[in-house]
Amino acid sequence: MKIVYMGTPDFAVPPLRALCAAGHDVVLAVTKPDRAKDRGKKLQSCPVKLAALELGIKVETPERLKGNEEFLKALSDADPDIIVVAAYGKILPKAVLELPRLGCVNIHASLLPAYRGSAPIHRAVIDGCEKTGVTIMCMEEGLDTGDMLAQAETEIGEKTTAQLHEELAELGAKLIVETLPRIEDGSVVRTPQDDSLSSYAPMVFKEEGVIDFSKSARQICCLVRGFNSWPTASTLLDGQVMKVHMAKEGKTAPTGKAPGTVISCGKRGIEVSCGDGSVLLTNIQMPGKKAMDAAAYLLGNKIEIGTVLG
Repeated sequence: MKIVYMGTPDFAVPPLRALCAAGHDVVLAVTKPDRAKDRGKKLQSCPVKLAALELGIKVETPERLKGNEEFLKALSDADPDIIVVAAYGKILPKAVLELPRLGCVNIHASLLPAYRGSAPIHRAVIDGCEKTGVTIMCMEEGLDTGDMLAQAETEIGEKTTAQLHEELAELGAKLIVETLPRIEDGSVVRTPQDDSLSSYAPMVFKEEGVIDFSKSARQICCLVRGFNSWPTASTLLDGQVMKVHMAKEGKTAPTGKAPGTVISCGKRGIEVSCGDGSVLLTNIQMPGKKAMDAAAYLLGNKIEIGTVLG
C-alpha cells in the first residue's frame, strides 16, 4: 500500500518504522519545519524527519497546509492510497482529507471518544484514569471526531506520562499495521463515536504543574506522574522552585497542619501535609541541580520540620 505519513514528535516514530518494516511503501513523510532550539538557536529537525531520512523516505515540511498549492501538488504527485497521521500537530484541510482513495486515518493516544485533543496522555494520567490506549480513527474536519476503526488499551496504574508515551507509541505502531489490511480489503468496521461520552484534552501548561497541597494525596501523585517528564510538577522551598519528579501517597492521617507543611524528612522522602493526610515527595530537583532521590538530597541539605512549601 502506498502511504503518505504525517507526524512530528517521538510518538510518531515507532509507527513510521513499523509501516516500513511491514512492507508498505511510504512514499512521502510530512513533518513540521525545522525550528530553532535552545540558546544557540541552531535549527533542529523533528524526530519524524530524522527517522524518515534515515529510512530513505522523501520529506516535505510545509509551513502551512491550507491553500498551499505547492504542497498539494507534491501530495498529489505522491498518489497515496492512504494518509496515516500520528501527532502531526496541524489541522488537515478538506483538500488533503479528500485526496487519497482510502482517506486519512489518525493514530490517537486515547480511547476515543475520551480525551479528544492535543494532550490525551497527560490528561488521562492527571485525571487518575485506570486505563488508556490508542484509537485508529478516520479523519474528518472535526477535532478527533471521526469513526473509530480499531482500539487497544493498557492499564495506567502508577505509570508516568513519559512511560505511557513510549508504551502507546509502540501500541499504536502495532495497531496501525494490523488495521491497514482490513482498511484495504474493506473488512474494517467503522464505529461512530458517541459524542455524549466525549471529553477534551487541551494542551498542558507549566503553570498547571504547581502543586496545590490542599488536594488529596492521590490527586497530587497523579499530577506529579502526569507532568513527568514534561513540564514537571513543582512547588516552592524557601522561595526556590523545587521540581517534583516522583511522589507517593503518605500514610499519615490528617494532622491539622496547614496544607504544604513539612511533617517529616528521612529515608522515605519529604512528607508533606495535604488535603486528606500526607504525600511523600520522593524525587526532587532544585535549581541548577540534577534530579535526585529526596533522601539523598536530605543528606546534604536540611529542611526544617514545619516549613511550608508553596
